[in-house]
Amino acid sequence: MPGHSECAARIPAILSALELSQLTSQHKPLQLQSLDSFRPATLAEVCAVHDKRYPEALQQIVKKQQKAAQFAIVESAPTYVTSSSYQDALQAAGAALSLVDACLQAAAQSKTCGGSAKDVPAGFGICRPPGHHAVRQSCMGFCLFSTVAIAARYAQQHHGLQKVMIFDYDVHHGNGTHDIFYDDPDILFVSTHQQGSYPGTGKLTEVGSGAGQHTTINIPLPGDAGDSAIRAAFEEIVAPAAQRFCPDIILVSAGYDAHWRDPLAGLQFRTSTFHYLAAQVKNLANAVAGKSATVVAQLVTHAWGRCVFLLEGGYDLKALGDAVVDSFLGLLAERSIDKFSPELLRDEPKDKVRAVLNEAKSIHSF
Repeated sequence: MPGHSECAARIPAILSALELSQLTSQHKPLQLQSLDSFRPATLAEVCAVHDKRYPEALQQIVKKQQKAAQFAIVESAPTYVTSSSYQDALQAAGAALSLVDACLQAAAQSKTCGGSAKDVPAGFGICRPPGHHAVRQSCMGFCLFSTVAIAARYAQQHHGLQKVMIFDYDVHHGNGTHDIFYDDPDILFVSTHQQGSYPGTGKLTEVGSGAGQHTTINIPLPGDAGDSAIRAAFEEIVAPAAQRFCPDIILVSAGYDAHWRDPLAGLQFRTSTFHYLAAQVKNLANAVAGKSATVVAQLVTHAWGRCVFLLEGGYDLKALGDAVVDSFLGLLAERSIDKFSPELLRDEPKDKVRAVLNEAKSIHSF
């Protein structure tokens, strides 16, 4: 769709930045592997988290665009579809499932071969459309299928992993993921997002329901919050939540629209912020590996940290490319490329941030 923020140029911007930084399987064959061929997700896998009538309805809308050879707006965000959108969404979900497969296999091999913490396997899905706003019965917020939710349920049903953590650091609250797993005690959903931004959900007091109470943790950060805010949130809430929950795998809704350059919101993450988050998630995955008593026996034997990052938002192409590069460097335990001076950014609202973090810690007993 011409002029739309969630555009096809996002993926080439990332791939070009990775190539320029020599972060490809050709440049680092021992550290990076590219999964170039993978199957699309099946309808059964999609419908493990979506109403079975929704994919059928979406497919019919897309078929109309195949005849019209144009795009159609299908939701007010606006979310649009083209003639290939249905298959694109299935392919994006399939890529996520293939990454889960590959990371679990690599984790078992690394542990068996006596690998170190630096060998903890991590996957990164450079795919669109994003997914975390899609709800059970419809698309929403540029998202067609809830890719990270499909991957979480696949890890449970196909690989026998019971406990899955989803960490969402997109600037916008992942309402779809939040709603799908709101009463599920085996999915820990932790979201940091800008308070009051689209879609207006993700309040501190939304903590899950029934058996899933306190497996939903929302951390709505005030506008202008940045690097120091997310570091404090991670160290004081995200990491302790993971250590208490002991997930068998960590999935990350990796949104890059909290970057200070991004036009769609008002947080001030730096490029190096995403380096920090990637490195910390990888370390956290290793720290909690094998501690869950619910993992099937054969996986406990080969337990080793595993994490999969799935692209969500990020609409300034320069910031997006640089931030994904720094995420890769964080995962590889290499230095950040960020040379930007934080003194050029606005002061963070530290008192407001502290109030949010303290309330979240009180609600969830950290």
